[in-house]
Amino acid sequence: MIHPTADAGFGVYLHWPFCASKCPYCDFNSHVRHTRVDEERFVAAFAREIAHNAALTGPREVTSIFFGGGTPSLMRPATVGAILDAVARHWSIAPDAEISLEANPTSVEAERFRGYRAAGVNRVSLGVQALNDADLRRLGRMHTAAEALAAVRIAADTFERYSFDLIYARPHQTPAAWAAELKEAIGHAVEHLSLYQLTIEPGTWFERLVAAGKLSVPDSETGRALYDVTQEVCARHGLPGYEISNHARPGAECRHNLLYWRYGEYAGIGPGAHGRLVTAGGRLATVTVRGPEDWLSAVERDGHGIESSEILSPEAQGDEFLLMGLRLVEGIDPGRFAALAGRPLDAGRVDALIAEGLLARDAAGRLRATEAGFPVLDALVADLSS
Repeated sequence: MIHPTADAGFGVYLHWPFCASKCPYCDFNSHVRHTRVDEERFVAAFAREIAHNAALTGPREVTSIFFGGGTPSLMRPATVGAILDAVARHWSIAPDAEISLEANPTSVEAERFRGYRAAGVNRVSLGVQALNDADLRRLGRMHTAAEALAAVRIAADTFERYSFDLIYARPHQTPAAWAAELKEAIGHAVEHLSLYQLTIEPGTWFERLVAAGKLSVPDSETGRALYDVTQEVCARHGLPGYEISNHARPGAECRHNLLYWRYGEYAGIGPGAHGRLVTAGGRLATVTVRGPEDWLSAVERDGHGIESSEILSPEAQGDEFLLMGLRLVEGIDPGRFAALAGRPLDAGRVDALIAEGLLARDAAGRLRATEAGFPVLDALVADLSS
């Protein structure tokens, strides 16, 4: 039986967990090592975990591959190539597959980027984060604005497609300053920008600074104004939002991330990676061991580093589908929700949310969050799913 979101594609997420330094706002599974990482040993482990996942899924055509982290651009191009070869040994890769790699400006060199391109990468995402040096220092970044823009130029000269990230709602940032910075960024972006509102995550250095009164971030009213500026400036310059934090020229959306948001199927490979695989028993949620060395030992011992796997209930699948799909401007097909959850959405709740101006229904019957609904999306999803 074909699962309801099969047309979203099949992706492979590959997590490289190492960074040159830990950013104070970051709660991702990233680790700093002051000795050489044994890339050959990790390649062998990636290959074994890929083989294990392929045994769970059976034949698939891979439509997107994403190297995330951490800082994947710390890998040698030969390492990237060897991992891609392992993917190709176990699944077929679509001729037009999107193959993305995250990079930090400090690790961008023209020769290294040419090596990634030769290995098969056709899209890069650069962690620029800010276009002024004072904020870059405050964010704990190791590059300057000039270095970041030089890296963007190298990416533009090397790859068919590229994107970069910026963080807004930074300490003391005003809507006017953000609008000016965003206009400058769009001049370099060409087709895609990821724009993330700074949040203070538990366990980060920024959380400790806020608790100690040594760091202040914009209040909720200013945060909303910064969000509104983001939407307006990007739309006016031809990069409308297609998801809460992502903006692109039509046709240039990140296909791998669209796969997540459309609730497609993907294998999560590497330390701390999550996956959603469609198996004979149902949709399987997988999570691997977070610690790089612990993951490595588990793979070498067991052939994989998966520490938890669970067949998702219809209710859980419906909740995930809503949570992911309503992030998209295109919204969701209620029929797909019903096929996954085993029940339709509550018509009364849907009508009430439409009446409140938080949800809209288009001519084809799709449901999407409105401009008023996006800033309160978590509450909107909770209301729909209850």
